[in-house]
Amino acid sequence: MTEVERTIGTPDETTEEPADGSRGDGVQPASRGNRRIGVLVVVAAIAYALDLITKLIVVAELEHHAPIQVIGTVLQLDVVRNRGAAFGIGEALTLVLTAIAAVVIVVIARIARKLYSTPWAIALGLLLGGAFGNLTDRVFRSPGVFQGAVVDFIAPTHFAVFNLADSAIVCGGIVIVILSFRGLDPDGTLHKD
Repeated sequence: MTEVERTIGTPDETTEEPADGSRGDGVQPASRGNRRIGVLVVVAAIAYALDLITKLIVVAELEHHAPIQVIGTVLQLDVVRNRGAAFGIGEALTLVLTAIAAVVIVVIARIARKLYSTPWAIALGLLLGGAFGNLTDRVFRSPGVFQGAVVDFIAPTHFAVFNLADSAIVCGGIVIVILSFRGLDPDGTLHKD
């Protein structure tokens, strides 16, 4: 059975489809075009490149210097090396966090095989680029391979210091939650409630 037949049914099925084009079970048929792997790769590459470039600049220009005020004391640029996860939690778990990032990358690669939705491609691209950005730090930065500290530098007042990879991961996660609530699957199928 082809992917389209699984999504909308075979022509010889005797069930009647409602006038709105759904299958009667609240699932809107996917209008398939090309897979959106290219969109995912481009978004991931842009997110990764921006993260890498900004980290190289801030390490070269700002590390071991006083913070730079962008918006008074509300937003500053201040280089912090973070061996833990978000908000500095889990500093002793650098190896575990590295493994988690690698698993996220593998899961996204598996989902990409069935990716026909542009919004999902953008969201997963943000997650992939952010995961690669922080994974690069954990693999290649001091104190050693798979134990490296992530470079964080965006420092809002009364909030954790973060970087562009963290921003990409959070934005991708928010988009995925919105898409899930709207009933859109990565394969382009739309569920109506």
